Amino acid sequence: MASAAAESGRELPAFAGSRDPSAPRLAYGYGYGPGSLRELRAREFRRLAGTVYLDHAGATLFSQSQLESFTNDLMENTYGNPHSQNISSKLTYDTVEQVRYRILAHFHTTAEDYTVIFTSGSTAALKLVAEAFPWVSQGPESSGSQFCYLTDSHTSVVGMRNVTMAINVTSTPVRPEDLWSAEERGASVSDPDCQLPHLFCYPAQSNFSGVRYPLSWIEEVKSGRLHPVSTPGKWFVLLDAASYVSTSPLDLSAHQADFVPISFYKIFGFPTGLGALLVHNRAAPLLRKTYFGGGTASAYLAGEDFYIPRPSVAQRFEDGTISFLDVIALKHGFDTLERLTGGMENIKQHTFTLAQYTYVALSSLRYPNGAAVVRIYSDSEFSSPEVQGPIINFNVLDDKGNIIGYSQVDKMASLYNIHLRTGCFCNTGACQRHLGISNEMVRKHFQAGHVCGDNMDLIDGQPTGSVRISFGYMSTLDDVQAFLRFIIDTRLHSSGDWPVPQTHADTGEAGAPSAESQADVTPAVMGRHSLLPQEDALTGSGVWNNSSTTVNAVPVAPPVCDVARTQQIPSEKAAGVLQGALGPLVVTNLYLYPIKSCAAFEVTRWPVGNQGLLYDRSWMVVNHNGVCLSQKQEPRLCLIQPFIDLQQRIMVIKAKGMEPIEVPLEENSEQTQIRQSRVCADRVNTYDCGEKISSWLSTFFGRPCHLIKQSSNFQRNAKKKHGKDQLPGTMATLSLVNEAQYLLINTSSILELHQQLNTSDENGKQELFSVKDLSLRFRANIIINGKRAFEEEKWDEISIGSLHFQVVGPCHRCQMICIDQQTGQRNQHVFQKLSESRETKVNFGMYLMHTSLDLSSPCFLSVGSQVLPVLKENVEGHDLPASEKHQDVTS
Repeated sequence: MASAAAESGRELPAFAGSRDPSAPRLAYGYGYGPGSLRELRAREFRRLAGTVYLDHAGATLFSQSQLESFTNDLMENTYGNPHSQNISSKLTYDTVEQVRYRILAHFHTTAEDYTVIFTSGSTAALKLVAEAFPWVSQGPESSGSQFCYLTDSHTSVVGMRNVTMAINVTSTPVRPEDLWSAEERGASVSDPDCQLPHLFCYPAQSNFSGVRYPLSWIEEVKSGRLHPVSTPGKWFVLLDAASYVSTSPLDLSAHQADFVPISFYKIFGFPTGLGALLVHNRAAPLLRKTYFGGGTASAYLAGEDFYIPRPSVAQRFEDGTISFLDVIALKHGFDTLERLTGGMENIKQHTFTLAQYTYVALSSLRYPNGAAVVRIYSDSEFSSPEVQGPIINFNVLDDKGNIIGYSQVDKMASLYNIHLRTGCFCNTGACQRHLGISNEMVRKHFQAGHVCGDNMDLIDGQPTGSVRISFGYMSTLDDVQAFLRFIIDTRLHSSGDWPVPQTHADTGEAGAPSAESQADVTPAVMGRHSLLPQEDALTGSGVWNNSSTTVNAVPVAPPVCDVARTQQIPSEKAAGVLQGALGPLVVTNLYLYPIKSCAAFEVTRWPVGNQGLLYDRSWMVVNHNGVCLSQKQEPRLCLIQPFIDLQQRIMVIKAKGMEPIEVPLEENSEQTQIRQSRVCADRVNTYDCGEKISSWLSTFFGRPCHLIKQSSNFQRNAKKKHGKDQLPGTMATLSLVNEAQYLLINTSSILELHQQLNTSDENGKQELFSVKDLSLRFRANIIINGKRAFEEEKWDEISIGSLHFQVVGPCHRCQMICIDQQTGQRNQHVFQKLSESRETKVNFGMYLMHTSLDLSSPCFLSVGSQVLPVLKENVEGHDLPASEKHQDVTS
């Protein structure tokens, strides 16, 4: 039975067969003939070639013709400030008013019933309602207004309660199941004479799970037939439509909510930073406003308390000059959307069809033991677009039912160029409800260091969030199948057996062959194979002796072609290597990385500074916007080879096909212009290394780039690791590293991973990875000859020669370890195998920081220096080999 479950779990259902035959037929595409959607993607979204974008609930994408139409408009017309009276200003004012009418028409209403107030987004619209609603404070003579909101609401809705709390208005969260129950019970007693204003907020569509709440609630709450709480008064309804209207039509003539906040980038991708509050005209006069800005006053006095607001509701609430060019861009968004798709009803059908198929396919995936591969969080069974939007929220499970952290899934997805969303999606209420996270657990997670938006996905084995995929009007079946193949590849097949999704030249899309002409998906069933482990000398590289200095160094130079395969050896010999010698722990390799994300510079003896190895990650390459480039965006960075010459005080940079170029090690303080940049959310002061090296890098990468260096008089302080005491002595400082001054890895850990990656089948395949290749991928500063794999994770402190280090924690790995540091080529197997073997977090290597450092005399790290570790207090000595116990004692 389990075998049958496994086979069915590895086959994707036919696209046509995923739908209920009795259900109304749903549309895929926009009815312009075979291949039209593929042609639309190729014409309007060329930038998506090879990319699977599945975060449309976060932000959908603008089309090329939309942007071209808008820019042509700007080039052909002169738009001035709408508050002026000249011809260009009049053109702007009239165009903006036409856009207001277009927005109202899009939502099937007119200016007779609704007013459009432009805001910076739906969040600003919600804040406007919170501050302007006619709340009545609780007091001796009044029970006061009620602010009620569905717990399945965006953070920006929940945040309204802080405004109401400040004026003594009660806020009450309402669970979806409670409102559904109240709806089933029918009408409740109400007092028609009580006019105390209350506000109920709920989303038309959950941004967490995509469930669609009944639009009928609007009228039921307003009429008194449905009460969020049993309080007499007059109820107003705010319908949070930001998520819903991105893929569905909203008819405000039929569902007349009092307030409707929206963000336009959710609908057609551009412009961002522009939204609106649609206010029903019967509720508009009740809104109160205190602050007044430019353009909102009919008259006022600077010296006296005299102010007369403009009569127009929109003008009264739009403080200052609106983003009028962005407003004009909306017209082109609506025009393009209508032209490409035929309207929102078609988008609704198309996106739901994709979501329904994906839901069925994901639900059917099973491990060989019959266990589910994913756990989907939903209040619907994806039966129709009336109850479910094109959003699927889930967590990936292992074959024992344990949740795999969302951060790990996200990193794996990025290897397949799949863009999805992880976390709680600014919807803590829904996250708690679906994942079973109590209020106390949320507090404990925060105390453990978890905050919204971070990568701390599992705490004590419990998830802090989940994975979300969502579809937009340009999403295709190819996108869906590429995503499903990614799940099958990473969960149901050994990492070496399933091909990486490739870009197809005929479609320019990632993943499966074109699905528009192929309804059924090839079953995903593959055999398991293995390769013999191989031996490679991790420390066998030659050493260049720079006789002009006390430093011995050798660059790790990438070869012209791919890494050559090494000769096979008997497995018995490889097993001997894995056991390691019984001699003392020593440093076998030292590396520094002068330019962040560029090639390593190997040394045998090197000076130590207060930030780590001297000149380690002192420079970085930035794009034309000053944003740091890493190998995640530009894998060819690893082909840039820096060489440090301490005597001549220069860094020589080389790359294939380029003439070597020199950069001075220190800035000229008289000519240096300090600029600010960011590294891992930290502000750093840097300076540009000049146009010459900028031109060199730009030529190599084929796009504008600059080389910048951290200013020598700028101090970047290390963050305190959670659970660690403040490092003794002085405040630890960092260069342009991500987290810590040093990264240490263990040869035995590399060898274990090497063996897992190169296990052999009966045909005796050659090894896929050399040990040297693997070691370079982890970009460590210090490599040691450990006795056991991952023993370094049990250490609390280490000494290397006269230097002492605190072990501050493991290095959480990302997809950069999939990049061959000698060729720049990607291969997902390393991350996938490491993920499988480590089970929880994909950790490899340990971060080190100086515990104390006396720089009154030169300090050096050297290959061959003895390493003396101190075990963590909770590690039992009897679990370790005798040699390790001895080291603990002697240290």
